[in-house]
Amino acid sequence: LHEFPSDIFTNEHRRHGAVLLHAFCAVYMFYALAIVCDDFFVPSLEKICERLDLSEDVAGATFMAAGSSAPELFTSVIGVFITKGDVGVGTIVGSAVFNILCIIGVCGLFAGQVVSLSSWSLLRDSLYYTCSIVALILFIYDEKVTWWESLILVLMYLIYILIMKFNSNLQRIFEKRTKNATNLVNGLASNTEMDDNSNCDATVVLLKKGNFHRKASVIMVDELLSAYPHQLSFSEAGLRIMITSHFPPRTRLSMASRMLINERQRLINSRVYTNGESEVAIKVPVKHTVENGSGPSSVADRGTNGARRDEEAAMAGNETENETDDNENNENDEEEEEEEEERRKMMALIRPLTHHVTIIGYTLGIPDVIMGITFLAAGTSVPDCMASLIVARQGMGDMAVSNSIGSNVFDILIGLGLPWSLQTLAVNYGSSIHLNSRGLIYSVGLLLASVFFTVFGVHLNKWKLDKKLGCVPFSLRNLLVFLHHDGI
Repeated sequence: LHEFPSDIFTNEHRRHGAVLLHAFCAVYMFYALAIVCDDFFVPSLEKICERLDLSEDVAGATFMAAGSSAPELFTSVIGVFITKGDVGVGTIVGSAVFNILCIIGVCGLFAGQVVSLSSWSLLRDSLYYTCSIVALILFIYDEKVTWWESLILVLMYLIYILIMKFNSNLQRIFEKRTKNATNLVNGLASNTEMDDNSNCDATVVLLKKGNFHRKASVIMVDELLSAYPHQLSFSEAGLRIMITSHFPPRTRLSMASRMLINERQRLINSRVYTNGESEVAIKVPVKHTVENGSGPSSVADRGTNGARRDEEAAMAGNETENETDDNENNENDEEEEEEEEERRKMMALIRPLTHHVTIIGYTLGIPDVIMGITFLAAGTSVPDCMASLIVARQGMGDMAVSNSIGSNVFDILIGLGLPWSLQTLAVNYGSSIHLNSRGLIYSVGLLLASVFFTVFGVHLNKWKLDKKLGCVPFSLRNLLVFLHHDGI
């Protein structure tokens, strides 16, 4: 508490009602933080996912998780460098409990439908999350963290990103070995084939390979999403969401137009159709080049100034490309500036938020770790919860679950590892981070149990996320908080 500016109220004033003002300010900061994350910071990360063409589960486990977990990261930074207490660690641990239990429970209860989950996505994220928890338990067991231990946590997240890079290859190996690869088409024509390509357009009407002049076999978008959802990229899934009735008509019309344009471009750009035994490629007309000014020329081929029309087209194309490159560079610069500005906004909100929560806990006699694992953790996890619920209501369960578990991996490996590494390597080289609460070890150990019960429950529920499964995580979360308090 003494690390923050002095409060205008005394402890006696706060005990007689002034603490409610701090509670109001903390709730307001939670709301402002959710707005900054959802409206500014997360969309900038979504733009990155769109350009990298990530699938929905990979995007949910990496960039979406990193963006929605930004409040926990900044809270941990405040806890390490300013308060020098356990409020940041408690927030990370509490946020992990909230993410894997409460968020999955909320998605199951309020998704409005039964959502199918992919066994590969859940097992991939939960196994690596388990490894992260085990590493954290080993590192904090002696109540101090050294520089090499914090560095290992950061390196583990880089390995996690590397696994995501080769996600499709690993998934094929997993499905081949477990013999759980399912056919894309259930109840549709058995001879319909789909290219093994993650760049599947959200608008696509898939055409059957065969005689192009015959009536083509069609797979509707809804059937494609439910049968093989992980083939959609992050941007395509976003377009799919924004044409639903949850958005205003103008937005739906705009997104539908973009979907049609994308489909048109897909058909024009090097798509090959089989017609009998020959293949016909639809390509963009290529400009003709004439060396040394020679080659056939006619008046009809020349423009008004005597230049050949294909040369004019080439010059116009080059100018357009240059303008496009300039525009892209300007957009990249603007995006970087906006992202940096949003980081500053979040830091400006996190410090007073942590201050108010610390004062509330001090006034009520609640330890910093308990405040972090309950009140502060729930508030900073609001962006995670909202993001997961939105995509779960659209039937994309893999993205929702991958976001919640991926957020936990980010919280532990980067949310704790990065501030600890900066403190022990850059600020005070060779120093150690000392933890004040032995109860953290028990709470992190119980996190390990929460992962097991979550995966086991999903397996018993036949890999379906519904209301029946959604009721279980809430009771587990309350039990975890009770045991953590008893352990302290």
